[in-house]
Amino acid sequence: MSNLHQFPTTTSSSAAAPPGLPLPFDPAMAPALRSRMLRDALPEPLQRLLDRGQVGRHSRFTEDGFADVVEDWTPPDGVTPRHAALARRALSEIADTILAPASANHLLGRVLALLSHFPAKATSPEVEQLLAMDWADDLGEFPAWAIDQAARRWRRTRKWRPSIAEIRALCEEACAEENSLADRLRAIAMAGERAGDSGNPTGAVRPVLASAMRRMR
Repeated sequence: MSNLHQFPTTTSSSAAAPPGLPLPFDPAMAPALRSRMLRDALPEPLQRLLDRGQVGRHSRFTEDGFADVVEDWTPPDGVTPRHAALARRALSEIADTILAPASANHLLGRVLALLSHFPAKATSPEVEQLLAMDWADDLGEFPAWAIDQAARRWRRTRKWRPSIAEIRALCEEACAEENSLADRLRAIAMAGERAGDSGNPTGAVRPVLASAMRRMR
């Protein structure tokens, strides 16, 4: 279980309010409740921006035709560098804890256990090693709790051996709410950075934001 640490809130650009109460992140909760508790742990200025942002949706197409509906979230006007700093800190916390990629040992252990429930014809040790490397490469971006949820759901609802694509889809679904919140925080951070850079043409994306963005990819 991971915890979302305290974030400072502000009542103005120069005065700080007491930090919000930290709330635990429990992946066993229903996604909507889990997302709400996580959002409510953020500083109030960020919560207000999240409430005022605009959501747009458009269809996404691939070579095979319609894929899904993609959500675009746009921050409201008035995002400041102070908001960007709060968003960067929250994004860094989420990236380092809740959405931190699973360790290689955990990932491979979970995958091998899952596949053992659905025996396949024997393969050579060399091929088994290559298969394990493929699974590690294709699931390596997901947190341990999302991989665990995907494996549990497959065991309980399917009768055949899973493909990597099928487990990836379940992992993406498991942490969709958290990734959506991270995307919105990233949009706030970037909007605030642009607002600050408007008075400083040579300003660059801050290292904390850049580092958080790399971890979230």
